Amino acid sequence: MNLYDLFVKPYEDYTALQIMLEATGTFFGILSVYFSIKKNIWVYPTGIVSTLIYVYILFNFGLLGDCIINIYYTAMSVYGWILWSKNSEDNVHVDVAWATKKEWVFATALFFISLLLVTIIYYYKPYIDNNFSMEGTNLGLYHLDWANWLDVLTTSIFLVGMWLMAKQRIENWIFWIIGDFICMPMMIFKGLGITSVQYLVFTIMAIIGYVNWKKSFKEKSKIKS
Repeated sequence: MNLYDLFVKPYEDYTALQIMLEATGTFFGILSVYFSIKKNIWVYPTGIVSTLIYVYILFNFGLLGDCIINIYYTAMSVYGWILWSKNSEDNVHVDVAWATKKEWVFATALFFISLLLVTIIYYYKPYIDNNFSMEGTNLGLYHLDWANWLDVLTTSIFLVGMWLMAKQRIENWIFWIIGDFICMPMMIFKGLGITSVQYLVFTIMAIIGYVNWKKSFKEKSKIKS
């Protein structure tokens, strides 16, 4: 399979609006990660634009897990926006730190609970796809392909990452790195070539973010000591 088949052919049947929406969502998504690396509160308004667009896109492509996570992103962006505003000295930038043991316990519980909830949603996917009618519908997980199972996994990973980012915890980048890397082949498989490139960029930016936040924490600790 060549680059044309991966990144051009899938878009032959798309409308101009669908392509424009995916490109716009990708642009604001990358912009949001950039602001996150800079510990800048604009990570949230730009992120909200991207996540709302992807709620629409992912629902139409049957990636219910990622659709749900983008709804969660939107809600968490509002929560994070408020939290960062309270913790910011200049109303723009925030200090970061490592997660506590208590926060890790909560993050672990969040991960497994989300695995269960997203699996349940996929169980009822035939009912949802049938316009919420049980007529001729067989519930179950038989219809899931490998991309759907990866969607379940990445949804749980991103849920934890988003919560840790709202708490200004350095470990959030580890979850973004893992989740973004997994999403690349999944999006190519689903015919979302632009989005797969976005996740490649996200992976690189997440690595940069992790390094920068660690460096910022060390510099702040030296000043305090």
